[in-house]
Amino acid sequence: MTKVPAITATFWVIKVLSTTIGETFADYLAVNVGLGPLITDAVMLSVLAIALAIQLRTSKYTPWIYWLCVVLVSIVGTQITDFFTDTLGVSLYLSTVVFAVVLAAVFVVWYRQEGTLAITSIDTRRREGFYWGAILTTFALGTAAGDLATEALSLGFRNGALTFSGLILVIWIARRFGAAQVLTFWIAYVLTRPLGASLGDLLTQSKEFGGLALGASTTSLLFFAVILVLVGREQALANRHGVAVKGGEPIGGRTRDYAWAVAGIVAVAVAGWALQTGQSSNPETPDVAAGGGTSSAGATAEQPRPTTRLGNLTSFAAITGDLETKVAQNDLAGGQARAKDLEVSWDDAEAGLKPRDPADWRTLDGEIDAVLTSLRSSSPSRSQCAVDLKTLHATLDEFDGV
Repeated sequence: MTKVPAITATFWVIKVLSTTIGETFADYLAVNVGLGPLITDAVMLSVLAIALAIQLRTSKYTPWIYWLCVVLVSIVGTQITDFFTDTLGVSLYLSTVVFAVVLAAVFVVWYRQEGTLAITSIDTRRREGFYWGAILTTFALGTAAGDLATEALSLGFRNGALTFSGLILVIWIARRFGAAQVLTFWIAYVLTRPLGASLGDLLTQSKEFGGLALGASTTSLLFFAVILVLVGREQALANRHGVAVKGGEPIGGRTRDYAWAVAGIVAVAVAGWALQTGQSSNPETPDVAAGGGTSSAGATAEQPRPTTRLGNLTSFAAITGDLETKVAQNDLAGGQARAKDLEVSWDDAEAGLKPRDPADWRTLDGEIDAVLTSLRSSSPSRSQCAVDLKTLHATLDEFDGV
């Protein structure tokens, strides 16, 4: 019995949506919950190991555990790339090449051992091991290549969504004209990772950055609901009818599969439009991250500045000003609490800010990390916190553009 689903329209819809869920959930644990990248990585690796153990022990394709593994692999694959680029400082050019070579090596060993790379032949534990190894590498490669395209070409998430959608369309046309199934599948699989991330950023980022401002939580719940319905349907059909042996046909028929895939896309589009319309009809409330505009950045925001590629940074300067006030008053506990607002707001804005000027963004990111580290030290130094905050505030003022 085959251990993976047929490659259908529903398959690709769930794959793209699960990519966004995976990335958003990892960020939520690391930043909002406060676990940090190391603990989050350890937790996700442990959960993935358990899920894969269950998947490998099954005797046939079981939708709920298969797609749980895909979501978890998307998280871990993204974390691997982030570890290389953010923690070790490896350039995206190098990491993209390295992951491409690793993926090629997986395919070479897989083919030499099994004599086939056909997706419909994943029916032994060893072939499934190669399959999941390739899946994990594609997520790492997709993350690196997507970030490279976003930064090097400054695509942004709107252009990124259009670009990666267009590339997938080209791959689909190539397949229709006789291109190899295995080759086109894996290229498309890599491209769906940056596509899912771009679509997720388009929905979650603020309108200032060109997004729809639905928020990460709302977008994740929306995507999760659609995934739950589509996977639930597959699971119900699998329980009722079983899975065809290497048939390659979707459970329930291809026509119904197209209908459900389109319904999932329409549900996301309509719900997104309705949520955005509801937000637009309500008066906007002041940004909680700006701290009510009472900091020393208030006067700065009113002064004309030369436009920079990063755009308006006054909300971050406002939080920094609040932190400076708390440190000056020796309220380090209050500073630690307020620093959470800086961390969350900066992380939320990454997808909108980073493509505008990756170099300046990395400078600020490093200085914000320094502030967070000094404030969260087991024995925080008031003087060191003040120095780090002064440096950050000066850089924010320098890079700010309105």
